[in-house]
Amino acid sequence: MITSTSNSQVKYLVQLQNKTKIRKENKEFVVEGIKMVEEAPKDRIIKIYVSEHFVKANEETVNNFGVEYEIVSDNVFSQISDTKTPQGILAIVKMLDYSMNDLMNNIPLIVIIDNLQDPGNLGTIIRTGEGAGISGVLMSSNTVDIYNPKTIRSTMGSIFRVPFVYENDFLDAIDFIRNKNITIYAAHLDGKNSYTAEKYSGPSAFLIGNESNGLSEEAASKADVLIRIPMCGKVESLNAAIATTVLLYEAKRQRDN
Repeated sequence: MITSTSNSQVKYLVQLQNKTKIRKENKEFVVEGIKMVEEAPKDRIIKIYVSEHFVKANEETVNNFGVEYEIVSDNVFSQISDTKTPQGILAIVKMLDYSMNDLMNNIPLIVIIDNLQDPGNLGTIIRTGEGAGISGVLMSSNTVDIYNPKTIRSTMGSIFRVPFVYENDFLDAIDFIRNKNITIYAAHLDGKNSYTAEKYSGPSAFLIGNESNGLSEEAASKADVLIRIPMCGKVESLNAAIATTVLLYEAKRQRDN
């Protein structure tokens, strides 16, 4: 049993939880909680860590994973956990490398994200996207790290199933999508058409901008159509994740019909 925070494995786990640079260099990240560990593909799990209390109550469950695990004292586990009330189980998981082609299917529905900064928003978009049937997510390089622990928790497992790509040449990547005959719709305050007036049954992509500043002018200029979500009262716009949900489920409604 690991009983010291000076243990090298404990130090590495803390770094993975807290530092994007370490995650990128090692191509590994941490998932936490029984649901997330259960949903992680077994061939991508490097090692599982369980608290002393958790393994006593769930030894059969842990053994059924068929993956090497390490027992950690309850006190030390609270130090490596990113949550206030740890469930007592986490795992180190290998990252996957996706390409732009992985975002495509027969009738693509892609979310394009420009400089989103809130990890909870990004995680919610990934989760909602899976529910609405998206084919993938393209992100600018300055978008929040998808492997941030808060983002991972917000995806509720969708991070393992939704293809995503970060692109340094973000505008070129949008052009790549346009060249696939995919119509790009930008959620924008200057949108002249309500989102319900457009047709998304064909290959489509939604451009979503930063929480505070919206889309950059350069990204917005790549859109085929600027659309808006009508607001009542004095509300100017919706939260980025909620706006994305509204758009994606309108696309799903049209495609289902």
